[in-house]
Amino acid sequence: MEKSIWKNKGFMPYLIIVFLNAFTDLGHKIIIQNALFKFYDGTELRVYTAIIQAMILLPFIMTFTPAGFLSDKFPKNRVIVFAAFIALPITAMITVSYYTGAFWLAFWLTFVLALQSAFYSPAKYGYIRELVGKNNLAPANSAVQAVTITAILGGTLVYTLFFESWFSTDFENIGDILQSVKYVGFLLIIGTLIEALLALRLPLKQQTDLTLKFAVKQYLKMRYLKNNLKSAWSHQGIWLSIIGLAVFFAINQVLLANFGAHLKETMGETDTRIANGIMALAGIGIIFGSIFVGKVSKNYIETGMIPLGALGICVFLFSLVFVQDLLSLAILFTVYGFFGGLFIVPLNALIQYYAKEGEVGTILAANNFVGNLFMLAFLGASIGLSFLQFSNQTTFYILATVTFFGTLYAIAKLPQSFIRYIIVGMLKRRYQVQVVGMKNLPARGGVLLLGNHVSWLDWAMLQIASPRPIRFVMFRSYYEKWYLKWFLDIFRVIPIGQAGSKQALDQVQESLSQGEVVALFPEGHISHNGHLSIFKSGFERAVKETQAVIIPFYLRGLWGSLSSYATRKYRYSTGYAGQRRITIGFGKSLSHQASASEVKQAVLETAFHSWQSYVETLEPLPISFLRTAKTQSSRIAVMEANSELSYGRLLAAALVFARQLKPLMSSQANIGILLPPSTGTVLANLAVMINGKTVVNLNYTAETSVVALSLEKAEIKTVLTSQRFLSKLEGRGIDLTPLKTHAHFVYLEDVKQAIPKWKLILSLLQAKLLPASVLKALYFKKTALEDTAAILFSSGSEGVPKGVQLTHQNIMSNIKEVSAVLNPKEEDIILNALPTFHAFGLTGTTFLPLIEGMPMVCQPDPTDAKTIGRLVAQYQITLLLGTSTFLRIYTRSRKVHPLMFQSLRLVVAGAERLNPEVRSSFKEKFGKDIYEGYGATETSPVASVNIPDILLSYSGDIQTGNKIGTVGLPIPGTTIKIVDPDTLEELPIGEAGLIMIGGIQIMKGYLNDPEKTQSVIVEKDGVRWYQSGDKGKLDEDGFLIILDRYSRFAKLGGEMVSLGAVEAKLSEIIENPDIEILAIALPDPSKGEKIVLLVAGESDMDKLKAQMLQSDINPLMMPKTYLAVEAIPKLGTGKADFAGAKKKALEMLG
Repeated sequence: MEKSIWKNKGFMPYLIIVFLNAFTDLGHKIIIQNALFKFYDGTELRVYTAIIQAMILLPFIMTFTPAGFLSDKFPKNRVIVFAAFIALPITAMITVSYYTGAFWLAFWLTFVLALQSAFYSPAKYGYIRELVGKNNLAPANSAVQAVTITAILGGTLVYTLFFESWFSTDFENIGDILQSVKYVGFLLIIGTLIEALLALRLPLKQQTDLTLKFAVKQYLKMRYLKNNLKSAWSHQGIWLSIIGLAVFFAINQVLLANFGAHLKETMGETDTRIANGIMALAGIGIIFGSIFVGKVSKNYIETGMIPLGALGICVFLFSLVFVQDLLSLAILFTVYGFFGGLFIVPLNALIQYYAKEGEVGTILAANNFVGNLFMLAFLGASIGLSFLQFSNQTTFYILATVTFFGTLYAIAKLPQSFIRYIIVGMLKRRYQVQVVGMKNLPARGGVLLLGNHVSWLDWAMLQIASPRPIRFVMFRSYYEKWYLKWFLDIFRVIPIGQAGSKQALDQVQESLSQGEVVALFPEGHISHNGHLSIFKSGFERAVKETQAVIIPFYLRGLWGSLSSYATRKYRYSTGYAGQRRITIGFGKSLSHQASASEVKQAVLETAFHSWQSYVETLEPLPISFLRTAKTQSSRIAVMEANSELSYGRLLAAALVFARQLKPLMSSQANIGILLPPSTGTVLANLAVMINGKTVVNLNYTAETSVVALSLEKAEIKTVLTSQRFLSKLEGRGIDLTPLKTHAHFVYLEDVKQAIPKWKLILSLLQAKLLPASVLKALYFKKTALEDTAAILFSSGSEGVPKGVQLTHQNIMSNIKEVSAVLNPKEEDIILNALPTFHAFGLTGTTFLPLIEGMPMVCQPDPTDAKTIGRLVAQYQITLLLGTSTFLRIYTRSRKVHPLMFQSLRLVVAGAERLNPEVRSSFKEKFGKDIYEGYGATETSPVASVNIPDILLSYSGDIQTGNKIGTVGLPIPGTTIKIVDPDTLEELPIGEAGLIMIGGIQIMKGYLNDPEKTQSVIVEKDGVRWYQSGDKGKLDEDGFLIILDRYSRFAKLGGEMVSLGAVEAKLSEIIENPDIEILAIALPDPSKGEKIVLLVAGESDMDKLKAQMLQSDINPLMMPKTYLAVEAIPKLGTGKADFAGAKKKALEMLG
C-alpha cells in the first residue's frame, strides 16, 4: 500500500521551498505593481501593469527548451539547489535599486528574477512525481497548489502592508515611492537565503541521463522547441490539459492587469491593501478548491472537476461587471478561486500522470511555454483593447465568452468524467472511494481491465478510479433498453450477446489496438455470493492480436451495498457506520498472452492489497464487539441449555466480569483460559481482551505435561476455569490438578458469586444507556490492531506444540473475509461446539458470530452426537462448522435422526482433510452437502473454502462455488500460490508444489521463537507469506487441491511415497465404510523406512491383507505392517494425532 505523501522524506522541505520561492518572487512584483498603481491612472496603468505581467512571462517562453533540458539531464534536486542560490545575487541587486530609487532598474530586474524562476520551474514541479509516485499525484498537487497560493496570499498581504506602512505621499517621481519602501529588500534576501539552505536537504530520488547534449544551433533554429512541443502533443491528455491551464492563467493575467483600473473607475478605490486583498481572496478560494479536490480525489485523479471548474469561472466573469460593492466583490473573487482550484489541480495531475519517465521536465517546460505564450497573447490583446478605448467591462465580457466556449469544449471532451462526477456527487454520502495501485495503470497504450463483478455500480467506481476514459463491455439486453442506451452511448459502451459475440470482441480488439482502455468482467455476471466465479476465456481472443497489456483489478466494499446481491443481514453488518468504504485495487500488468486462469490468479493477488487498505480501518476485537452489541442490543447473542443472553446482557456481563477480574490480571500480559465452548468461555475471552490482555485458550485434551509446557512458554500466572468443568474432566480420566502448581486457578463460579447484585444492575444500565464511546473510555484498555489478541498452541499433530501469536488484525481480517463469502442471513444461527483452543473454534464459531451479530448455540462436547442433533433441531441452527471426525460421528450415530439436521443451510468441514466416505454418508443420511475448507492456525485459520453453487435464474448459468476434491477458492483478501519447495519460485498453474498462503491474517509469529517464525514466513512485495508445509496445486479456475503434507512421506529405498496417497488408495479398496485407517512411516533397516498401517474397526487383519494383495495397488504403496487399534489417535480438535500414532505403533511393535 502506498504511504502518505507526508511520510515521504523531503516532502516538507520541498513544500517550504515552493512557499518561499513564490513568496519572494511575488514580493518584488507587488512592490513594483503597487508603485505603478500609486503613480499612474487609466490607460497608462493598464498598459504598464500588463507589461510587468508580460516581463514575468517572457523568460518562460525564452527558456522553454534549455530549462526542460536541464531538468532531464541533471537530478532535479540539484537543479533546484543551483537555481535557489542564483537568486541570492539577484535579490541583492533589487535591494540596491530600492535604496537608490532606481525604479526602472528594479522594473527590468523583474525580468531577471523571472528568468531564474523559468529555469527553476520544470525541475521544481517535475520533482513532485519523484517524491510521491503516480498514485499520490492528486493529493501532492493539491498540497503544492495550496502552499503556492498560501505563499501568494501571504506575499500579497505582507508586502502590501509593508508598502502601505512605509509609503510616503510626498513624492515627485516614481523612484521616490520605491525609495520610501527600501527596507522590504532585506525581506527578499532573507527568504531567498532560507530557500537555498533548505534546497540542500532535498534527497536524490532518481538518476538522470548525464550524457544528454544541448545543441545551441538547434535551439536557435527552434528545432528543440518543435521536438519538445511534439512530445507534449504526442498524447491528447497532455496537450488538452496544457491548453486548459494556459487559457485559465491567461484569463487570470488579463483579470489582474485590468482589475486595479476597474476598481478605481467603478468604486474610486486607491488603497493597494483593498485592491490586492480582494484579488488575494481568489487565492484563498483556490486553496479551498485544491483541498476539496485532494479530499475528493484521494489516490486517484477526479477529472470530472474540470468541466465544473470551467463552468464556475464562466459564471464569475459574467457576474463581475454587475457587482458594485466591496463585500460582494470579495465573495465573488473567493468563489472564482474555488472553481479555479477545481479546474487546475486535476489538469496538473493529469500532465504528470501521462508524462513518460524521462520526459517530465520537457513536458512541464512545454506547459510553461504554452501557458506563458497564451498569457502574453492575452495580455497583448488586453493592451490593444486599452488603446482602442475598450472598457474594462467589455474586456471581462470577452473573457467570459471565451470561458463559456471552453466549458462547452471541456464537457464535450470529458463527458464521461463530467457525468461520472455528477453521479459521484449523488453517491458520495454513501460511498468513500480509495484507490490502491494506480501506479500500475499505464498512462498510455491499450489496456484491458479484467476483474471481479459484485454490483451494478462496478463500472462507475472503476471509472472514478481511472484518469483515462474506459469503454465497458455490457450485455446487449441491458444496452438496448431505451432509457439506458443514450446514456451508455456517451460512455461508448460495447454491447455483447449472452453467448459471446465475434463483432463485440472485434470491437474490443480494435479499441485496444487504438490505445484505449477497455473494461470487461470475465465472470460474465454479477456475483451472487461475493466471491469470484469461473473466468470465461473470450477475452483471450480479443487481446492476443494486440500489443495491449492486461491490468487485473479488484473491487472491495461494493459487495454488501444495495446494488449487490448480498443478503440484508450482510448489508447491515457492513454498512451501518455511515459511508461505505470502497477500495479499487489495480494489480501489476500481465502480458496480452495471459490465460484466463493466470488472470484470475492475478485478480486474487490484487484482492490482498484492496483488503489490506480496508482492514487497516477496522477496530480491535473487543471494540468491534462493543459496536455490534450496542447496535444489536436486543438481539440474542449466546444460547445454551436453559439459558440465553441478548447482546445487551452479554455486554453488561462482560463489562462487570472484566472489572471484577482486572486486579487479578495486573502486571500480566497473557491470561490462560481452560474452558469448553460455553457462555462462560465467551465471557472469559471478552473480559480478558477488554482488559487489554492476550487470551491463551489451553488444550484440555492434551497431555498434562504439554499444557504445563504451554503455561511456561506463555508465562501464564492466572488461568480462568470452572470447578464444574474440571470435575467433568476428572470423570473422564483427565486430571488437570497438577497444573495448579504452575498457575493460579480462578473459578468463574466464584467470580460470579463475588459480584454484588448492584454492580450487575449498574453494568446493565450502563450497557443499555451509555454510548459506545463512553463505555470504551470507562472499561476498555487501549489496544492496537497490531497487538497480540490470542496465543494458540498448535495441536502438535506432527511434534511439539508451537505458540502461534495472532493479532487483533489477523483475527478481524479473517472474520470479515469469511463473512463476505458466508453472506449471512437474518435467520442464521451458528453452532459453537468447536473448542476455543483451536483457531477454527476461536475465530469461526466464537468471534465471528460475536462480531457479525449472529446468534450462537454453545455445546461443550462436539462428540456428543445426541445433544448436537437435539440443539440443531431445537434452535433451528443453520450453520454447522466441524471437522471430518466430528461429522463422521454425527453420520454414524443412530441417535441423530435425519430430520434433526433439516434446518442446516451450510455445513463446512475444516481442520483436517474431509474423508470422501464421510462426505457421501452425510449426504446420504441428511441430504446435506459438506463444503470443505482449508487453513492453519498460522492463518487465523481460514485460507480457502468451497461454498454452494448458485443458479442464475435469469440466464440459467451456474456460479460455481464448489468443486468436490478441492478445498475451494482463496477467501477474499487471501492469495495462494504454489511454489517449488526448495527455491520458492512460483510454479505454473496445475503443477504441484508447496502451498504458500498470503494475506493480512498471517500470524504475527511463533511465541519466543524468531528462528522458527523466519523459517515459515516470507515477505515479498509487501505481502507476508506462510509456508504451509502442504503439497498441493491450483486448477485452471483457481480452486486449491491438497495432495499431502511434505512431512507425510515415507522414503522407501530412495523413492518418496505419499502417505496421504496411500490412505486414499487403500480407502478405495476397503469395502467396509466403518473402518478407519492411518498410515505412518517408521524406520526400517532394509529400505530406510517402511509404511505401517493403523486400522480401527476391523479385527481380521488377514482378511484385510488379502484384499490388498488382490488389488492393483502399486507395490511401493503396500503397507509392510498392519496394526489393529481400538481407535485412531486423535487430538482434541478431531485431527489425526500423527505424533501420537507413531508413539503408539512403536509401543505395539516393542
